[in-house]
Amino acid sequence: MVEINLEKIYSFHAKDEPVFVGVPFKKGKVKSTENLVIKDENGVIAPSHIKVTGHWDDGSVKWIFADFLADIPANKSAKYYLDESQEKYVCKLDALSYKDNTIDNGNFKIKLSNTKEKLFDSFSKGNFDISSFKLEDIFGNVYTPIYESPTLVEENPLKNIVEIRGKNVSSKRSCSFVIRLTSYINKNYFDIGYTLINDNTEPLSVKSLSLDITKPFGGSMRQSLAHSNYKTKYTANENGDKIQLLIDADHLLSESNEHNPEVFYGTFFGDISDSEGGVSATVYQAQQNYPKALEAEKGKLTLYLVPEGIEDITFYMGMQKEHTIRIYLHDNESLEAINNVSTIFQMPYRALLKPEVYENSGVFGKNIFVKNKVQKLELYLGARADEHARSYGILSWGDTPDMGYTAQGRGGGKLVWTNNEYDFPHACATEYVRTGTRRFLEYLFVSAKHWMDVDVCHYSDDPLEIGGQWEHSRDHINGRVMVCSHQWVEGLLDYYHFSGDIRAYNTALSIAENVSNLLDTPPYRQEGETSARETGWALRTLAAMYNETKDKKWLEKCDFIVGHFTAWKEKYGLWLSPYTDNTKIRVVFMIAIAVNSLMRYYDICPTPSLKEHIKDMVLEAVDDIIENCRLDNGLFYYKELPSLQRNGNNPIILEALSYAYEITGDKKYIEAGLPTLEYVTSLTPSASQAKKHIESSVLYGTGGSKNFAQMMIPITVFYKFASDLALI
Repeated sequence: MVEINLEKIYSFHAKDEPVFVGVPFKKGKVKSTENLVIKDENGVIAPSHIKVTGHWDDGSVKWIFADFLADIPANKSAKYYLDESQEKYVCKLDALSYKDNTIDNGNFKIKLSNTKEKLFDSFSKGNFDISSFKLEDIFGNVYTPIYESPTLVEENPLKNIVEIRGKNVSSKRSCSFVIRLTSYINKNYFDIGYTLINDNTEPLSVKSLSLDITKPFGGSMRQSLAHSNYKTKYTANENGDKIQLLIDADHLLSESNEHNPEVFYGTFFGDISDSEGGVSATVYQAQQNYPKALEAEKGKLTLYLVPEGIEDITFYMGMQKEHTIRIYLHDNESLEAINNVSTIFQMPYRALLKPEVYENSGVFGKNIFVKNKVQKLELYLGARADEHARSYGILSWGDTPDMGYTAQGRGGGKLVWTNNEYDFPHACATEYVRTGTRRFLEYLFVSAKHWMDVDVCHYSDDPLEIGGQWEHSRDHINGRVMVCSHQWVEGLLDYYHFSGDIRAYNTALSIAENVSNLLDTPPYRQEGETSARETGWALRTLAAMYNETKDKKWLEKCDFIVGHFTAWKEKYGLWLSPYTDNTKIRVVFMIAIAVNSLMRYYDICPTPSLKEHIKDMVLEAVDDIIENCRLDNGLFYYKELPSLQRNGNNPIILEALSYAYEITGDKKYIEAGLPTLEYVTSLTPSASQAKKHIESSVLYGTGGSKNFAQMMIPITVFYKFASDLALI
């Protein structure tokens, strides 16, 4: 039995609230999900749908993803339980249906349109229309949408998702879009996800992107706009005069907000109603994805996903961005009741599991769960996760600039974006499963969504770029894709299992395929040196994809990379790095990356002789570092040259030392890392600074997400072993 917790949030009763949860299982424990049910505290079975999202190598269930309906009392938390029943479970609700271009959720029907003017032909509830999304670029090109046939991409008794792909076409150029319509059983609302894709080599600079909702104006109609960060502020009238609401940089700079914005900032909705009923629309995380605007006038509500003349919103080659809108069809409800629906959309209930569920499953390994916790280190890890800068903006939300790279001039005077370097989402997922704290899960959700949209190349005229992850760069995409050393997948796979979003799995697959294709190119066919150092992170990615898919093609490329490490070592006798024209030096963090990546493959390598070879290489490398790379103060130096032998503060070496201890049981490896642990954790996390408007972003704080991403797992693994040995 697995306990599922829903936090106390709202002061109203949430009945039959759609909730989801991803649950991992220990290898061999669950063979089938047919008898799995979700019960409330009284043993009453809640309507649910469970699907398998991962298997162990013996075929048993590794991950399930469950949609279920929960009742959460006002001002109280709620507990549910995943359990096994005596009989096969069948959800008894009348399922949602989709046929003949019509969605029926049991409460209303929506007939989809295939005309360029409207997104929908008709609604069975309410007298209103919703237009097609309207796109115009800064050169005055107005785009007409051309729709493909809708596709049902997910269907279960509680939720379905219909996807519509198409092209925005002007006289000069075109660009693609994807619309995802998500409907929920018996609810008065549905969600529209709109993804704009620049599948051109030329940048797409958006002048405006909007959506109109119209309702016949009979001379008297309540039209309302609302936003909040604490108490909701309403602007409303009944005479049809124009009202407007804008979220721009000045608004964000002058508005105080104490919320953690990944979890919640506020709400942002518009509504038009008459005596027969009304319709409202809420833009998800509107403030975080500024600029945004709402406008209402005489029976017409307009949502501006990109309002005109506010910011330079440029989609460079291969970029995409999804916005999500909740449409609520109601019976002339009060603004307070509409606000309840809008706010719960912005901060939904999350089903949370206790850390021991993840620990007992073995899915996240055995070395991140600390039995003898040290409060100082626990506080430090949380603080480092929290310190990352918040970057408000359509194309920057979910990422942070690296101020070190920026100061070095790598962006040519512009901000250099981290692009989730070192896999920030996976670090957040790791901290979430260790602590059960919601905000770390939300960090994962926000950063992974940005990663899927902006940091992956969705289109290029070079096949070797498509599907790959952009290296840290200005404008997110002006670095390189064609390197194996800056592409990760573990955080995307975490997001897939926690959210059920198959797009995350497909994105991880595209990144791994890109890495595999790059390994077949000439630069990676030379022996040792640069290619081996570059492929250290690639080995981590390919090993993770094998762990996820059990497809042996990933093992073949892993073996290829191990061959590079072998050649690198044989060439120099050590893993040395060419630096100046006439030097070959030890670089501690690069050697540590090699060790850490090899050990991930060591855990899954099916060839005993190769495992032994990997172990020997790892121990020889770590022993050499301990013997030759330490300063008198016990710290490891940065690089071997006299000009670079300063105190090293990169904690990646701690993970390498931990693996050497795990192999040998010799505590000298942990003792060697204690000065580094003390030094690194004594450094004060970056303090938040005043908000600044830079380029098309409002930045709050200075900490880069890379800082937490590169230290989370190394410190946690080392901390566990040091704690087990009573050395801390």
